Amino acid sequence: MRTPHSARPARPTRALAAILVAACLALAGCGGAADSGGAAPAKAAAGSAADGADTAAGKGSARGAGPAATGTPRLPQSAIVRTASLTLQVEDVAKALDRARKAAEEAGGYPGEESTSRDGAGHERSRVVLRVPAAAYDTVLAELQGEGRLVSGTERAVDVTDQVVDVDSRVKSQRASVDRIRALMARADKLSDVVALEGELSSRQADLEALLARQASLKDRTSLATITLSLSGAPVHTAAGDGSPGIADALAGGWHVFVTLLRWMLLALGAVLPFAAFAALLSLLWLRAVRPRLPRRSEPAPAMTALGPLPSARPAPESTGERAERK
Repeated sequence: MRTPHSARPARPTRALAAILVAACLALAGCGGAADSGGAAPAKAAAGSAADGADTAAGKGSARGAGPAATGTPRLPQSAIVRTASLTLQVEDVAKALDRARKAAEEAGGYPGEESTSRDGAGHERSRVVLRVPAAAYDTVLAELQGEGRLVSGTERAVDVTDQVVDVDSRVKSQRASVDRIRALMARADKLSDVVALEGELSSRQADLEALLARQASLKDRTSLATITLSLSGAPVHTAAGDGSPGIADALAGGWHVFVTLLRWMLLALGAVLPFAAFAALLSLLWLRAVRPRLPRRSEPAPAMTALGPLPSARPAPESTGERAERK
């Protein structure tokens, strides 16, 4: 009786265990399928990343091979335009001018524009433009300053490296463009194509010539510095003493003012004289020619200005009593 009673509950336990095992197997199968499904995209992403890395590495190696093959790029040399202006007071203008020319020529430059004049006091003045190499600019400038007393001086330095680099690059590009147009003209068969290419070639050659002129100007300004030198002769007569004005200076100043005033008065008189002569001529014509011919008016009768005698009052008759008293 005990044995059948104990065998009954064993069946549900085994069934429950079988259900649990099946559920675990089912869950394990789903997890494996999910793992296998997610591994494929991960492998594809890894492959694409590796391909991208290889491509980037190839590009990087190609870029790195360029500078290694061609060498380190050279930086453009600084292009600076130097100009200076000096005003000196010297004893002998001619000798100082000659020494300035020689200083420029010995440095490898040359004297340019030059002018000489003399003021009202007899002082000679000269102005010369000197072009000297940029390397000898400081040396020549110091040598010129030692020629006399420095009255004024200015220096200026302008960096035009960007302009030089830009113009050089545009010249190269424009030359290549002109060469391409010429190559197309050599292969052109139609007359219309030749005419069109000739017009384009003329336009590009004009642009190239303008760029070449600008390039030459920049090269000249950067390779040669410009120094403008003004020389003035020292005064012949120098005032003695401490420089304060004296009686002679006051008399000279007064005489100068008097002469200037007299000169202006004469100028004013000269300016008014033609008008005065014309007015006198008109007055003479009026008195001599026009006025005598005018009809004379009859003179009016003189008006009575004096008053006649005023009527006097008659005396009152005297009475008899008054007569008796008089008697």
